[in-house]
Amino acid sequence: MPKNSVSSRKIVFFFPSFASSEATAPLGILAVATPLIRAGFDIVLIDSTITPNYKRRVLEEVRDAVCLGISLVTGPMIRETVEIARAVKEWNPDFPIILGGWHPSLLPDQTLQAECVDYVVRGQGEDALLELVQHLQSHSAPDLIAGIGFKRGGKLIMTPERPLKPLMDMPPKAYHIADFDAYERGCGKRWAMYTSSLACPFNCGYCTNAGVYGRKWNALPPEQFVEETVDLTRRYRLEMLWVVDDNFMVDLDRVRGIAEGLVHEKSQFKWSVQATTNMVARLSHEDLTLLRRAGLQQICQGVDSGSPKVLQLMNKTFQDFDQIYESAARCLAADIRPSFNIIFAFPGEGLTERRETVNFMMDVCRRFPGAEFWTNIFTPYPGSPIMKRAEEMGIEVPKTLEGWADYFPRYTQLPWLKGKDHDRLQTMRDYLRIAFDRIPIAADTRGPITRIAQKSLSLPARWRLDHDTYKYPVEIWLNNKLKKRMSAAQKPAVDAKRLANTPAEAAC
Repeated sequence: MPKNSVSSRKIVFFFPSFASSEATAPLGILAVATPLIRAGFDIVLIDSTITPNYKRRVLEEVRDAVCLGISLVTGPMIRETVEIARAVKEWNPDFPIILGGWHPSLLPDQTLQAECVDYVVRGQGEDALLELVQHLQSHSAPDLIAGIGFKRGGKLIMTPERPLKPLMDMPPKAYHIADFDAYERGCGKRWAMYTSSLACPFNCGYCTNAGVYGRKWNALPPEQFVEETVDLTRRYRLEMLWVVDDNFMVDLDRVRGIAEGLVHEKSQFKWSVQATTNMVARLSHEDLTLLRRAGLQQICQGVDSGSPKVLQLMNKTFQDFDQIYESAARCLAADIRPSFNIIFAFPGEGLTERRETVNFMMDVCRRFPGAEFWTNIFTPYPGSPIMKRAEEMGIEVPKTLEGWADYFPRYTQLPWLKGKDHDRLQTMRDYLRIAFDRIPIAADTRGPITRIAQKSLSLPARWRLDHDTYKYPVEIWLNNKLKKRMSAAQKPAVDAKRLANTPAEAAC
Protein backbone atom coordinates (compact mmCIF):
# COMPACT_ATOMS: atom_id res chain seq x y z
CA MET A 1 0.00 0.00 0.00
CA PRO A 2 1.39 3.49 -0.83
CA LYS A 3 2.93 5.33 2.11
CA ASN A 4 0.41 8.15 2.08
CA SER A 5 -2.70 6.01 1.55
CA VAL A 6 -3.08 5.20 5.26
CA SER A 7 -3.47 8.85 6.19
CA SER A 8 -5.33 9.71 2.99
CA ARG A 9 -8.99 10.75 3.08
CA LYS A 10 -9.59 10.04 -0.62
CA ILE A 11 -11.85 7.26 -1.88
CA VAL A 12 -11.90 6.56 -5.63
CA PHE A 13 -15.01 5.08 -7.23
CA PHE A 14 -15.05 3.65 -10.74
CA PHE A 15 -18.30 3.06 -12.61
CA PRO A 16 -17.90 0.85 -15.71
CA SER A 17 -19.85 1.65 -18.84
CA PHE A 18 -23.42 0.40 -18.77
CA ALA A 19 -25.25 2.60 -21.27
CA SER A 20 -24.09 5.16 -23.79
CA SER A 21 -26.64 7.61 -25.12
CA GLU A 22 -28.80 7.32 -22.00
CA ALA A 23 -26.12 7.40 -19.29
CA THR A 24 -26.55 9.29 -16.06
CA ALA A 25 -25.15 9.34 -12.53
CA PRO A 26 -24.68 5.86 -10.93
CA LEU A 27 -27.23 5.62 -8.15
CA GLY A 28 -25.44 2.94 -6.13
CA ILE A 29 -22.24 4.96 -5.83
CA LEU A 30 -24.16 8.11 -4.95
CA ALA A 31 -25.81 6.14 -2.13
CA VAL A 32 -22.65 4.74 -0.53
CA ALA A 33 -20.75 8.01 -0.97
CA THR A 34 -22.86 10.01 1.48
CA PRO A 35 -21.77 8.29 4.74
CA LEU A 36 -18.15 8.55 3.59
CA ILE A 37 -18.50 12.26 2.90
CA ARG A 38 -20.14 12.82 6.28
CA ALA A 39 -17.19 11.01 7.89
CA GLY A 40 -14.76 13.43 6.24
CA PHE A 41 -13.62 11.47 3.20
CA ASP A 42 -13.07 13.01 -0.23
CA ILE A 43 -14.81 11.24 -3.10
CA VAL A 44 -13.56 10.95 -6.68
CA LEU A 45 -16.07 9.43 -9.12
CA ILE A 46 -14.83 8.22 -12.51
CA ASP A 47 -17.53 7.04 -14.93
CA SER A 48 -16.01 5.48 -18.06
CA THR A 49 -18.96 6.57 -20.20
CA ILE A 50 -18.14 10.27 -19.78
CA THR A 51 -14.42 10.14 -18.88
CA PRO A 52 -11.87 10.17 -21.71
CA ASN A 53 -8.88 7.95 -20.94
CA TYR A 54 -10.66 6.62 -17.85
CA LYS A 55 -8.01 3.95 -17.21
CA ARG A 56 -5.22 6.51 -16.97
CA ARG A 57 -7.40 8.71 -14.78
CA VAL A 58 -8.08 5.87 -12.33
CA LEU A 59 -4.39 5.00 -12.10
CA GLU A 60 -3.57 8.64 -11.39
CA GLU A 61 -6.23 9.06 -8.69
CA VAL A 62 -5.56 5.86 -6.73
CA ARG A 63 -1.93 6.81 -6.04
CA ASP A 64 -2.89 8.76 -2.92
CA ALA A 65 -6.20 7.05 -2.10
CA VAL A 66 -7.35 4.61 0.56
CA CYS A 67 -9.04 2.20 -1.83
CA LEU A 68 -10.88 1.75 -5.12
CA GLY A 69 -14.61 0.92 -5.10
CA ILE A 70 -16.46 -0.41 -8.15
CA SER A 71 -20.23 -0.83 -8.49
CA LEU A 72 -21.59 -3.21 -11.13
CA VAL A 73 -24.42 -5.43 -12.31
CA THR A 74 -24.21 -8.72 -14.15
CA GLY A 75 -23.09 -8.38 -17.75
CA PRO A 76 -20.70 -6.27 -19.82
CA MET A 77 -19.83 -3.92 -16.95
CA ILE A 78 -17.63 -6.73 -15.65
CA ARG A 79 -15.24 -6.38 -18.59
CA GLU A 80 -14.16 -2.85 -17.67
CA THR A 81 -14.27 -3.77 -13.98
CA VAL A 82 -11.67 -6.50 -14.48
CA GLU A 83 -9.61 -4.30 -16.82
CA ILE A 84 -9.34 -1.53 -14.23
CA ALA A 85 -8.84 -3.85 -11.25
CA ARG A 86 -6.01 -5.69 -12.99
CA ALA A 87 -4.34 -2.45 -14.02
CA VAL A 88 -4.42 -1.20 -10.43
CA LYS A 89 -3.03 -4.50 -9.15
CA GLU A 90 -0.19 -4.32 -11.67
CA TRP A 91 0.71 -0.93 -10.19
CA ASN A 92 0.37 -2.10 -6.59
CA PRO A 93 -0.70 -5.69 -5.74
CA ASP A 94 -1.58 -4.63 -2.17
CA PHE A 95 -3.93 -1.76 -3.05
CA PRO A 96 -7.45 -2.58 -1.76
CA ILE A 97 -10.16 -3.12 -4.39
CA ILE A 98 -13.79 -3.37 -3.25
CA LEU A 99 -16.68 -4.55 -5.43
CA GLY A 100 -20.32 -3.85 -4.64
CA GLY A 101 -23.65 -3.70 -6.38
CA TRP A 102 -26.08 -6.25 -7.73
CA HIS A 103 -23.65 -8.85 -9.11
CA PRO A 104 -21.36 -9.11 -6.04
CA SER A 105 -24.46 -9.26 -3.84
CA LEU A 106 -25.88 -12.22 -5.79
CA LEU A 107 -22.59 -14.07 -6.30
CA PRO A 108 -20.29 -12.90 -3.50
CA ASP A 109 -18.11 -16.03 -3.29
CA GLN A 110 -17.40 -16.29 -6.99
CA THR A 111 -16.77 -12.54 -7.26
CA LEU A 112 -14.31 -12.61 -4.38
CA GLN A 113 -12.44 -15.54 -5.93
CA ALA A 114 -11.11 -13.21 -8.64
CA GLU A 115 -7.45 -12.43 -7.96
CA CYS A 116 -7.97 -8.72 -8.55
CA VAL A 117 -10.74 -8.41 -5.92
CA ASP A 118 -9.98 -7.98 -2.19
CA TYR A 119 -13.42 -7.28 -0.70
CA VAL A 120 -17.09 -7.51 -1.64
CA VAL A 121 -19.96 -5.54 -0.08
CA ARG A 122 -23.32 -7.31 -0.17
CA GLY A 123 -26.78 -5.73 -0.25
CA GLN A 124 -27.19 -2.25 1.22
CA GLY A 125 -23.65 -0.92 1.29
CA GLU A 126 -23.94 2.48 2.95
CA ASP A 127 -22.92 1.40 6.47
CA ALA A 128 -20.83 -1.61 5.49
CA LEU A 129 -18.57 0.33 3.13
CA LEU A 130 -17.95 3.11 5.64
CA GLU A 131 -16.96 0.59 8.29
CA LEU A 132 -14.75 -1.25 5.81
CA VAL A 133 -12.94 1.93 4.77
CA GLN A 134 -12.37 2.79 8.42
CA HIS A 135 -10.94 -0.72 8.88
CA LEU A 136 -8.53 -0.15 6.01
CA GLN A 137 -7.28 3.01 7.66
CA SER A 138 -6.89 1.49 11.12
CA HIS A 139 -5.73 -1.97 9.97
CA SER A 140 -8.26 -3.54 12.34
CA ALA A 141 -9.79 -6.94 11.62
CA PRO A 142 -12.88 -6.77 9.38
CA ASP A 143 -14.53 -9.86 10.89
CA LEU A 144 -17.17 -7.88 12.78
CA ILE A 145 -18.29 -5.83 9.75
CA ALA A 146 -21.62 -7.33 8.72
CA GLY A 147 -22.45 -7.72 5.04
CA ILE A 148 -18.97 -8.02 3.52
CA GLY A 149 -16.60 -10.68 2.24
CA PHE A 150 -12.79 -10.74 2.34
CA LYS A 151 -9.78 -13.02 1.96
CA ARG A 152 -7.51 -14.31 4.66
CA GLY A 153 -4.76 -16.87 4.19
CA GLY A 154 -6.09 -17.85 0.80
CA LYS A 155 -9.60 -18.48 2.18
CA LEU A 156 -12.82 -16.60 1.50
CA ILE A 157 -14.60 -15.27 4.57
CA MET A 158 -18.19 -14.02 4.47
CA THR A 159 -19.46 -12.12 7.49
CA PRO A 160 -23.12 -12.40 8.60
CA GLU A 161 -25.81 -10.66 6.58
CA ARG A 162 -26.46 -7.05 7.45
CA PRO A 163 -30.15 -6.44 8.24
CA LEU A 164 -31.89 -4.27 5.67
CA LYS A 165 -32.75 -0.77 6.80
CA PRO A 166 -36.00 0.94 5.85
CA LEU A 167 -35.38 3.28 2.96
CA MET A 168 -36.51 6.30 4.99
CA ASP A 169 -33.68 5.63 7.47
CA MET A 170 -31.00 5.75 4.75
CA PRO A 171 -29.05 8.97 4.10
CA PRO A 172 -29.79 11.05 1.00
CA LYS A 173 -27.69 10.26 -2.03
CA ALA A 174 -24.67 12.42 -2.93
CA TYR A 175 -25.94 13.79 -6.24
CA HIS A 176 -23.50 16.69 -5.96
CA ILE A 177 -20.54 14.46 -6.92
CA ALA A 178 -22.10 13.72 -10.34
CA ASP A 179 -21.14 15.67 -13.46
CA PHE A 180 -24.58 16.31 -14.93
CA ASP A 181 -23.13 18.62 -17.57
CA ALA A 182 -21.10 15.72 -19.00
CA TYR A 183 -24.08 13.38 -18.94
CA GLU A 184 -26.17 15.99 -20.73
CA ARG A 185 -23.55 16.27 -23.47
CA GLY A 186 -23.80 12.54 -24.04
CA CYS A 187 -27.57 12.13 -23.68
CA GLY A 188 -28.99 15.45 -24.82
CA LYS A 189 -31.08 15.71 -21.64
CA ARG A 190 -30.45 16.49 -17.99
CA TRP A 191 -31.92 13.60 -16.03
CA ALA A 192 -31.21 11.36 -13.07
CA MET A 193 -32.41 8.21 -11.35
CA TYR A 194 -34.20 8.27 -8.02
CA THR A 195 -35.31 5.54 -5.61
CA SER A 196 -38.45 5.90 -3.51
CA SER A 197 -39.13 2.27 -2.59
CA LEU A 198 -37.36 -1.07 -2.39
CA ALA A 199 -38.44 -4.62 -3.23
CA CYS A 200 -41.68 -5.95 -4.67
CA PRO A 201 -44.40 -8.11 -3.10
CA PHE A 202 -44.47 -10.43 -6.14
CA ASN A 203 -41.98 -13.13 -7.14
CA CYS A 204 -41.78 -13.28 -10.93
CA GLY A 205 -39.74 -16.21 -12.18
CA TYR A 206 -37.07 -14.17 -13.94
CA CYS A 207 -36.56 -11.49 -11.26
CA THR A 208 -33.47 -11.27 -9.02
CA ASN A 209 -34.97 -8.78 -6.58
CA ALA A 210 -35.84 -11.32 -3.90
CA GLY A 211 -32.21 -12.49 -3.96
CA VAL A 212 -31.04 -9.10 -2.67
CA TYR A 213 -33.98 -7.39 -0.94
CA GLY A 214 -36.45 -10.18 -0.34
CA ARG A 215 -40.10 -9.32 -1.02
CA LYS A 216 -40.76 -6.96 1.87
CA TRP A 217 -41.67 -3.68 0.18
CA ASN A 218 -40.69 -0.49 2.00
CA ALA A 219 -40.91 3.09 0.81
CA LEU A 220 -40.30 6.75 1.51
CA PRO A 221 -43.29 8.77 2.75
CA PRO A 222 -44.85 11.16 0.22
CA GLU A 223 -43.50 14.26 1.99
CA GLN A 224 -39.90 13.06 1.69
CA PHE A 225 -40.35 12.10 -1.97
CA VAL A 226 -41.72 15.55 -2.79
CA GLU A 227 -39.10 17.48 -0.81
CA GLU A 228 -36.15 15.53 -2.22
CA THR A 229 -37.22 15.40 -5.87
CA VAL A 230 -38.20 19.06 -6.06
CA ASP A 231 -34.91 20.13 -4.49
CA LEU A 232 -32.90 17.72 -6.64
CA THR A 233 -34.39 18.81 -9.94
CA ARG A 234 -34.17 22.52 -9.15
CA ARG A 235 -30.66 22.34 -7.72
CA TYR A 236 -29.19 20.54 -10.75
CA ARG A 237 -31.63 21.83 -13.40
CA LEU A 238 -32.88 18.33 -14.18
CA GLU A 239 -35.74 18.03 -16.61
CA MET A 240 -36.57 14.40 -15.87
CA LEU A 241 -36.32 11.75 -13.13
CA TRP A 242 -36.47 8.02 -13.71
CA VAL A 243 -37.94 6.55 -10.52
CA VAL A 244 -36.30 3.12 -10.48
CA ASP A 245 -38.56 1.47 -7.89
CA ASP A 246 -39.37 -2.12 -8.77
CA ASN A 247 -43.07 -1.49 -8.12
CA PHE A 248 -43.95 2.16 -7.50
CA MET A 249 -47.74 1.67 -7.28
CA VAL A 250 -47.96 -0.75 -4.33
CA ASP A 251 -49.46 1.85 -1.94
CA LEU A 252 -52.07 3.95 -3.74
CA ASP A 253 -52.49 6.40 -0.87
CA ARG A 254 -48.74 7.11 -1.05
CA VAL A 255 -48.99 7.59 -4.82
CA ARG A 256 -51.82 10.08 -4.42
CA GLY A 257 -49.94 11.89 -1.66
CA ILE A 258 -46.87 12.24 -3.89
CA ALA A 259 -48.92 13.60 -6.78
CA GLU A 260 -50.76 16.10 -4.58
CA GLY A 261 -47.48 17.25 -3.03
CA LEU A 262 -45.79 17.80 -6.38
CA VAL A 263 -48.77 19.78 -7.68
CA HIS A 264 -48.77 21.89 -4.52
CA GLU A 265 -45.03 22.61 -4.95
CA LYS A 266 -45.56 23.51 -8.62
CA SER A 267 -42.84 21.07 -9.66
CA GLN A 268 -41.67 21.40 -13.26
CA PHE A 269 -39.84 18.11 -13.88
CA LYS A 270 -41.14 15.09 -15.77
CA TRP A 271 -40.86 11.63 -14.28
CA SER A 272 -41.38 7.97 -15.12
CA VAL A 273 -42.03 4.92 -12.94
CA GLN A 274 -42.17 1.13 -13.06
CA ALA A 275 -45.10 -0.89 -11.75
CA THR A 276 -46.90 -4.17 -12.28
CA THR A 277 -49.93 -3.87 -14.52
CA ASN A 278 -52.37 -5.14 -11.87
CA MET A 279 -51.33 -2.22 -9.65
CA VAL A 280 -51.69 0.33 -12.45
CA ALA A 281 -55.13 -0.98 -13.36
CA ARG A 282 -56.40 0.05 -9.89
CA LEU A 283 -55.80 3.72 -10.69
CA SER A 284 -58.89 5.69 -11.57
CA HIS A 285 -59.01 8.30 -14.30
CA GLU A 286 -58.91 10.96 -11.58
CA ASP A 287 -55.78 9.37 -10.07
CA LEU A 288 -54.00 9.29 -13.41
CA THR A 289 -55.05 12.84 -14.27
CA LEU A 290 -53.63 14.02 -10.95
CA LEU A 291 -50.37 12.14 -11.62
CA ARG A 292 -50.13 13.73 -15.07
CA ARG A 293 -50.59 17.19 -13.52
CA ALA A 294 -47.74 16.24 -11.17
CA GLY A 295 -45.45 15.58 -14.14
CA LEU A 296 -45.72 11.80 -14.57
CA GLN A 297 -45.25 11.05 -18.25
CA GLN A 298 -44.63 7.29 -18.45
CA ILE A 299 -45.51 4.09 -16.60
CA CYS A 300 -43.36 1.08 -17.51
CA GLN A 301 -45.08 -2.23 -16.91
CA GLY A 302 -43.82 -5.80 -17.12
CA VAL A 303 -46.38 -7.47 -19.35
CA ASP A 304 -43.67 -9.99 -20.33
CA SER A 305 -45.77 -12.24 -22.59
CA GLY A 306 -48.98 -12.38 -24.59
CA SER A 307 -49.37 -16.07 -23.78
CA PRO A 308 -51.40 -17.17 -20.72
CA LYS A 309 -49.28 -20.33 -20.57
CA VAL A 310 -46.00 -18.41 -20.40
CA LEU A 311 -47.36 -15.97 -17.81
CA GLN A 312 -48.23 -18.90 -15.60
CA LEU A 313 -44.70 -20.30 -16.06
CA MET A 314 -43.37 -16.88 -15.03
CA ASN A 315 -45.44 -17.01 -11.83
CA LYS A 316 -47.44 -13.99 -13.03
CA THR A 317 -50.86 -15.35 -12.13
CA PHE A 318 -51.68 -11.99 -10.53
CA GLN A 319 -51.90 -10.38 -14.00
CA ASP A 320 -54.54 -10.75 -16.70
CA PHE A 321 -55.00 -9.27 -20.15
CA ASP A 322 -58.07 -7.23 -19.28
CA GLN A 323 -55.88 -5.31 -16.82
CA ILE A 324 -53.31 -4.67 -19.53
CA TYR A 325 -55.86 -3.25 -21.95
CA GLU A 326 -57.48 -1.24 -19.16
CA SER A 327 -54.11 0.13 -18.11
CA ALA A 328 -53.26 1.21 -21.66
CA ALA A 329 -56.63 2.88 -22.16
CA ARG A 330 -56.62 4.75 -18.85
CA CYS A 331 -53.00 5.91 -19.16
CA LEU A 332 -53.50 7.29 -22.66
CA ALA A 333 -56.75 8.98 -21.64
CA ALA A 334 -54.72 10.86 -19.02
CA ASP A 335 -51.90 11.62 -21.51
CA ILE A 336 -49.49 9.22 -19.75
CA ARG A 337 -47.51 6.88 -21.99
CA PRO A 338 -47.96 3.16 -21.18
CA SER A 339 -44.71 1.32 -21.87
CA PHE A 340 -44.75 -2.47 -21.76
CA ASN A 341 -41.88 -4.92 -21.47
CA ILE A 342 -41.85 -8.29 -23.25
CA ILE A 343 -39.53 -11.27 -22.71
CA PHE A 344 -39.20 -13.73 -25.58
CA ALA A 345 -37.92 -17.33 -25.30
CA PHE A 346 -38.76 -17.87 -21.63
CA PRO A 347 -38.47 -21.61 -20.88
CA GLY A 348 -41.68 -23.22 -22.07
CA GLU A 349 -42.40 -20.69 -24.81
CA GLY A 350 -42.88 -22.33 -28.21
CA LEU A 351 -43.72 -20.93 -31.63
CA THR A 352 -47.44 -20.88 -30.78
CA GLU A 353 -46.88 -18.86 -27.60
CA ARG A 354 -44.48 -16.50 -29.37
CA ARG A 355 -47.04 -15.87 -32.09
CA GLU A 356 -49.66 -15.15 -29.41
CA THR A 357 -47.33 -12.52 -27.95
CA VAL A 358 -46.70 -10.80 -31.30
CA ASN A 359 -50.41 -10.74 -32.11
CA PHE A 360 -51.11 -9.28 -28.67
CA MET A 361 -48.48 -6.55 -29.15
CA MET A 362 -49.82 -5.65 -32.58
CA ASP A 363 -53.36 -5.46 -31.21
CA VAL A 364 -52.39 -3.20 -28.31
CA CYS A 365 -50.35 -0.84 -30.48
CA ARG A 366 -53.15 -0.54 -33.05
CA ARG A 367 -55.95 -0.10 -30.53
CA PHE A 368 -53.95 2.30 -28.39
CA PRO A 369 -51.63 4.45 -30.53
CA GLY A 370 -49.02 5.84 -28.19
CA ALA A 371 -48.50 2.60 -26.28
CA GLU A 372 -45.03 1.14 -26.74
CA PHE A 373 -43.30 -2.19 -26.24
CA TRP A 374 -39.70 -2.98 -25.36
CA THR A 375 -38.52 -6.54 -25.90
CA ASN A 376 -35.70 -8.72 -24.65
CA ILE A 377 -34.59 -12.26 -25.27
CA PHE A 378 -34.73 -14.15 -21.99
CA THR A 379 -31.51 -14.31 -20.00
CA PRO A 380 -31.52 -16.18 -16.67
CA TYR A 381 -29.69 -14.20 -14.01
CA PRO A 382 -28.22 -15.47 -10.74
CA GLY A 383 -30.62 -15.23 -7.85
CA SER A 384 -33.76 -15.60 -9.98
CA PRO A 385 -36.24 -18.45 -9.32
CA ILE A 386 -35.87 -19.72 -12.92
CA MET A 387 -32.08 -20.05 -12.75
CA LYS A 388 -31.99 -23.67 -11.62
CA ARG A 389 -34.48 -24.71 -14.32
CA ALA A 390 -32.41 -22.86 -16.95
CA GLU A 391 -29.31 -24.80 -15.89
CA GLU A 392 -31.24 -28.06 -16.24
CA MET A 393 -32.16 -27.00 -19.78
CA GLY A 394 -28.53 -26.52 -20.74
CA ILE A 395 -27.56 -22.99 -19.71
CA GLU A 396 -23.83 -22.93 -18.96
CA VAL A 397 -23.35 -20.77 -15.90
CA PRO A 398 -20.02 -18.89 -15.90
CA LYS A 399 -17.51 -20.26 -13.41
CA THR A 400 -15.60 -17.00 -12.92
CA LEU A 401 -16.28 -13.29 -12.52
CA GLU A 402 -14.76 -12.63 -15.95
CA GLY A 403 -17.06 -15.20 -17.54
CA TRP A 404 -20.13 -13.11 -16.77
CA ALA A 405 -18.92 -10.25 -18.98
CA ASP A 406 -20.41 -11.91 -22.06
CA TYR A 407 -23.57 -13.02 -20.29
CA PHE A 408 -25.69 -10.50 -22.08
CA PRO A 409 -29.20 -10.81 -23.60
CA ARG A 410 -28.42 -9.64 -27.10
CA TYR A 411 -25.62 -12.11 -27.58
CA THR A 412 -26.85 -15.09 -25.55
CA GLN A 413 -27.52 -18.19 -27.62
CA LEU A 414 -29.97 -20.19 -25.54
CA PRO A 415 -29.88 -23.99 -25.79
CA TRP A 416 -33.51 -23.86 -26.94
CA LEU A 417 -33.01 -20.83 -29.22
CA LYS A 418 -30.05 -21.18 -31.56
CA GLY A 419 -29.09 -20.80 -35.19
CA LYS A 420 -31.90 -19.94 -37.58
CA ASP A 421 -34.50 -19.78 -34.79
CA HIS A 422 -32.43 -17.18 -32.91
CA ASP A 423 -31.79 -15.19 -36.10
CA ARG A 424 -35.47 -15.21 -36.97
CA LEU A 425 -36.47 -13.92 -33.56
CA GLN A 426 -33.88 -11.14 -33.78
CA THR A 427 -35.22 -10.16 -37.21
CA MET A 428 -38.75 -10.15 -35.83
CA ARG A 429 -37.64 -7.86 -32.99
CA ASP A 430 -36.03 -5.53 -35.52
CA TYR A 431 -39.34 -5.29 -37.37
CA LEU A 432 -41.15 -4.62 -34.09
CA ARG A 433 -38.80 -1.67 -33.56
CA ILE A 434 -39.69 -0.27 -36.97
CA ALA A 435 -43.43 -0.96 -36.84
CA PHE A 436 -44.37 1.41 -34.03
CA ASP A 437 -42.83 4.54 -32.56
CA ARG A 438 -41.13 4.45 -29.18
CA ILE A 439 -39.55 7.27 -27.20
CA PRO A 440 -36.12 6.80 -25.59
CA ILE A 441 -34.75 8.79 -22.66
CA ALA A 442 -32.09 10.43 -24.82
CA ALA A 443 -33.03 13.42 -26.96
CA ASP A 444 -34.41 12.60 -30.41
CA THR A 445 -31.89 14.12 -32.82
CA ARG A 446 -33.46 12.90 -36.05
CA GLY A 447 -34.14 15.43 -38.75
CA PRO A 448 -37.57 15.71 -40.43
CA ILE A 449 -36.47 13.76 -43.52
CA THR A 450 -35.15 10.89 -41.42
CA ARG A 451 -38.35 10.86 -39.37
CA ILE A 452 -40.52 10.66 -42.50
CA ALA A 453 -38.30 7.99 -44.07
CA GLN A 454 -38.40 5.81 -40.97
CA LYS A 455 -42.14 6.35 -40.59
CA SER A 456 -42.67 5.12 -44.16
CA LEU A 457 -41.03 1.82 -43.23
CA SER A 458 -43.57 1.13 -40.50
CA LEU A 459 -46.40 -0.04 -42.79
CA PRO A 460 -44.43 -2.81 -44.56
CA ALA A 461 -42.99 -3.79 -41.18
CA ARG A 462 -46.49 -4.23 -39.77
CA TRP A 463 -47.49 -6.29 -42.81
CA ARG A 464 -44.55 -8.63 -42.23
CA LEU A 465 -45.40 -9.02 -38.55
CA ASP A 466 -49.07 -9.72 -39.36
CA HIS A 467 -48.09 -12.41 -41.88
CA ASP A 468 -45.09 -13.72 -39.91
CA THR A 469 -42.74 -13.47 -42.89
CA TYR A 470 -39.24 -12.03 -42.62
CA LYS A 471 -37.30 -13.13 -45.73
CA TYR A 472 -35.28 -10.49 -47.57
CA PRO A 473 -35.56 -7.86 -44.80
CA VAL A 474 -34.97 -4.82 -46.99
CA GLU A 475 -36.77 -2.50 -44.53
CA ILE A 476 -34.26 -3.37 -41.80
CA TRP A 477 -31.39 -2.72 -44.21
CA LEU A 478 -32.85 0.68 -45.13
CA ASN A 479 -33.48 1.57 -41.48
CA ASN A 480 -29.90 0.70 -40.56
CA LYS A 481 -28.65 2.89 -43.39
CA LEU A 482 -30.73 5.79 -42.08
CA LYS A 483 -29.39 5.31 -38.56
CA LYS A 484 -25.83 5.07 -39.82
CA ARG A 485 -26.24 8.25 -41.85
CA MET A 486 -27.71 10.04 -38.83
CA SER A 487 -24.85 8.89 -36.60
CA ALA A 488 -22.22 10.01 -39.09
CA ALA A 489 -23.76 13.48 -39.19
CA GLN A 490 -23.38 13.92 -35.44
CA LYS A 491 -20.15 14.69 -33.62
CA PRO A 492 -19.54 12.52 -30.56
CA ALA A 493 -20.35 14.41 -27.39
CA VAL A 494 -17.73 12.65 -25.28
CA ASP A 495 -14.61 10.75 -26.22
CA ALA A 496 -15.22 7.70 -24.06
CA LYS A 497 -15.51 3.98 -24.66
CA ARG A 498 -19.18 3.11 -25.07
CA LEU A 499 -21.36 0.08 -25.42
CA ALA A 500 -23.44 -0.15 -28.55
CA ASN A 501 -26.30 -1.93 -26.81
CA THR A 502 -27.75 -2.24 -23.33
CA PRO A 503 -29.84 -4.83 -21.50
CA ALA A 504 -32.84 -2.68 -22.36
CA GLU A 505 -32.40 -3.51 -26.07
CA ALA A 506 -35.93 -3.07 -27.25
CA ALA A 507 -38.67 -3.26 -29.81
CA CYS A 508 -41.96 -1.72 -30.94
